[in-house]
Amino acid sequence: MAAPLVLVVLVAVTVRAVLYRSSLAAFISERVEVASPLNAWKRVVEGLALLDLGVSPYSGAIFHETPLIIYLFHFLIEYAELVFMITDVLTAVALYLAIQDFNKVVFKKQKLLIELDKYAPDVAELIRTPMEMHYIPLKVALFYLLNPYTVMSCVAKSTCAINNTVIAFFILATIKGSAFLSAVFLALATYQSLYPLTLFAPALLYLLQRQFIPIKLKSKSFWLYTMQYAALYLCSLVVIICLSFFLLNSWDFIPSVYGFILSVPDLTPNIGLFWYFFAEMFEHFSLFFVCVFQINVFFYTIPLAIKLKEHPVFFMFIQIAIISIFKSYPTVGDIALYMAFLPVWSHLYRYPAHLGLFLCLPSAGVLPHSRTPFDKARWDRGHACFEIRIVPTIPWDMDHSKEHAKLGVCGVGGEGSPNEF
Repeated sequence: MAAPLVLVVLVAVTVRAVLYRSSLAAFISERVEVASPLNAWKRVVEGLALLDLGVSPYSGAIFHETPLIIYLFHFLIEYAELVFMITDVLTAVALYLAIQDFNKVVFKKQKLLIELDKYAPDVAELIRTPMEMHYIPLKVALFYLLNPYTVMSCVAKSTCAINNTVIAFFILATIKGSAFLSAVFLALATYQSLYPLTLFAPALLYLLQRQFIPIKLKSKSFWLYTMQYAALYLCSLVVIICLSFFLLNSWDFIPSVYGFILSVPDLTPNIGLFWYFFAEMFEHFSLFFVCVFQINVFFYTIPLAIKLKEHPVFFMFIQIAIISIFKSYPTVGDIALYMAFLPVWSHLYRYPAHLGLFLCLPSAGVLPHSRTPFDKARWDRGHACFEIRIVPTIPWDMDHSKEHAKLGVCGVGGEGSPNEF
């Protein structure tokens, strides 16, 4: 499988290199669907200019990236295009290896359950064959590297690509069973964009399954392992934040990055949910509704953890999709990450009742092409774009959850115990 993966990587790198040298690069980098106030490359460049002048990049209201990102490009600004191509390749390879390991676990479990005749007759079509599972990791890498959304994010040099790389390595470390690396990469992902905090639950559930620890609130081993993983995560996060402080000798980055994410002061049009709603709201009510909107990202974690505790990888996929929908400044790069996982659940495609609606998703990057804050009709077009992107995605995830739960009830147990057989 190495040769096809190398071929996919070469094609993806070639496409990006050609686009970097074309006139489309400047056009794509200005698109509000691709770059947000958080991750736009031109804001990183302005932050670097302030840093070179000896001024804090957070002294104004322009730069909202983390200190580690600005210091990374402080040294690699001349190789920025290469950095973004490498991050995309690393993301694809990490996802490839993660899904490869995950499929080995699923196949072993399926094989044992078939031998024990534990499957109900009506789920026979949901059982994956070795040939189907053999090509899934390659499809995941292909879906990520050649997805137009990923390509556009890379060409625009959106730092969302770096966030995706960190999350991909977090997923790989979790599926490999390394609690330490999982906690470190989760801390890095949280440090970068805050919302990956919700991935703590599926990662913990997966690691508990690998350790054969029962997921019961009365179990001492459950609470002990949970506290250990939480301590690793919190210590890693504290170390990263302190490192940022020592780099800048200031805490200015906390309100400029995390305060900006949570308070949503910049209502530049994007493919998300916040800007349109708050652009037409009275200032008096904004704080209350900001809190309500932000809770959406975290609200689903507990019920999903209860419903999908035996399927933590699927839970992780759903949670990544929820983040891409409800975060304050989403871009198409966020969508590309969870779309890469769709081949993993290809055996469920025949069942969702909302597949037609989901196929409208790619149009989300086309409809808002002429929005401006001064044109009400164009705002409405942006609202239509939001509905076309968001509305199909929610029932699609619900359909996947129901069919995946059906398979679990009828015989497939947890996902995280590769040495069980």
